[in-house]
Amino acid sequence: MRVVVDLSRCQGYAQCAFLAPDAFRMHGEEALMYDPNPDDAQRDRVLRAAAACPVQAILVDQLEGRLEGRDVPVTASTP
Repeated sequence: MRVVVDLSRCQGYAQCAFLAPDAFRMHGEEALMYDPNPDDAQRDRVLRAAAACPVQAILVDQLEGRLEGRDVPVTASTP
C-alpha cells in the first residue's frame, strides 16, 4: 500500500491522525507527518482515514504485487 498526501491541500484537521495514528501524526499544530508505505495490517485504518479527510488530501494506492520490478496498482481510492 502506498499513501500520498497533498500537503498543499491538507488543512491540519487531523482526522487521519485520530483514525490511523500509526500511519499519520501531527507534528506541532499544523504539520502532518505520515508513513508513505504503511503496513498492510493498517489497511482498513488508512482507508478510513483517507475517507474521513474533509479536504480529500489523501490518496491510497493498494498494490497487489510487482511485475518486472514495477509496482502494479490494483485499485486507487480517494474517497
